[in-house]
Amino acid sequence: MLRPAHIVQLAVVALLGIGVVMVHSASLHVGRQPVTEQGLLGMFMTRHTLYAGIAIAVMLLASRINVRELFRHHGWTNPLWLIVLVALGLTAATLIPGVGVSVKGASRWLHLGPTSWGLTFQPSELIKWTIVLAIAWWCARRRGVMHRFWHGLLPALLLIAVACALVVIEDWGTAALIGVVAICLLIAGGAKLWHMAMMAPPAIIAAVAMIIHSPYRVTRLTTFLDPWQDPAGAGYHSIQSMLAIAQGGLTGRGLGNGIQKFGYLPEDTTDFIFAVICEELGLAGAGLVVALYLVILWVGLGIVKDCRDTFARLVGLGALLIVGLQAALNIAVVTVVVPTKGIALPLVSAGGTGWILTAFGLGLVAALDNANYEQQAHDEFDALELTPVEVEPG
Repeated sequence: MLRPAHIVQLAVVALLGIGVVMVHSASLHVGRQPVTEQGLLGMFMTRHTLYAGIAIAVMLLASRINVRELFRHHGWTNPLWLIVLVALGLTAATLIPGVGVSVKGASRWLHLGPTSWGLTFQPSELIKWTIVLAIAWWCARRRGVMHRFWHGLLPALLLIAVACALVVIEDWGTAALIGVVAICLLIAGGAKLWHMAMMAPPAIIAAVAMIIHSPYRVTRLTTFLDPWQDPAGAGYHSIQSMLAIAQGGLTGRGLGNGIQKFGYLPEDTTDFIFAVICEELGLAGAGLVVALYLVILWVGLGIVKDCRDTFARLVGLGALLIVGLQAALNIAVVTVVVPTKGIALPLVSAGGTGWILTAFGLGLVAALDNANYEQQAHDEFDALELTPVEVEPG
């Protein structure tokens, strides 16, 4: 029987498959054969195929985890806090000159292994998911006092502030995503809305200050209002993205036949891969990608709704919020609905760290369904045992 967990996993595999194909297509350059003429072997003999395979394996392993018992220990010796400290430390390390790997002016990566290997990973991806686990654990542990500011809400807010402060220096979009997801989890975990409203002004002031402090962020905002004021400079990304989408039409140019990826559309394998999908696969291909995300969210929310454990329910909700909000933000950027931000399309944009950790998070959602299924079977068995048996006299 096809259970909700299987539907989520199949949607993840489908998105990873689309990601492998489209990253391969977007990375083509003049002189190489189109995707359809290279054969499957050339497409699958890439590191992105390896990343996708690892991500699927991690998802399947995560689906076997008993989320309700994960980090069940309530003391400060809980290994979760060691993971949080490591994530914060690695993120801070990216800001150290000579340690962090700078790509196109942004220092967001660290070397994974020797420098000669050329492998890097992005600690902000790790901190994004550890914050979900930490906030879920805190809300479950302090469930009776989350409505209180000093004993329930404030420690969690301090952790969120530290995490966002480390990330926002190089990545405003991811910091905003972490903050929004964490706030939603706190509200779902029992925090009072008026407490959160009280903290909104300083958070908004800090966000505006970070924008003003970085001139390129101010330029992004002003360019968003009129990309054509600087079509060869600040407005270039937005204009080329809109052009790719317009050229795709309903059915697209065909897989591998896109034009914008040949030096016209920047970040075509990462932040703007959805524009390549629109150009090559058209509205139909773009609609399929969006539909897969909606399937994950709809089925996942049903799983979370049936979960009885507070910690597990908040972990599942956090995973769905990260995937849903990040996908919505990326698509909004590509379609020029919001200003340009450096944020990837989950499970599709190139990036091994993002693929693996996102698959792990959605694997935990699948694990919740497995736990719900076992709990339902247990309840039905108990009901049978408690049902009195009528014995006819004589």
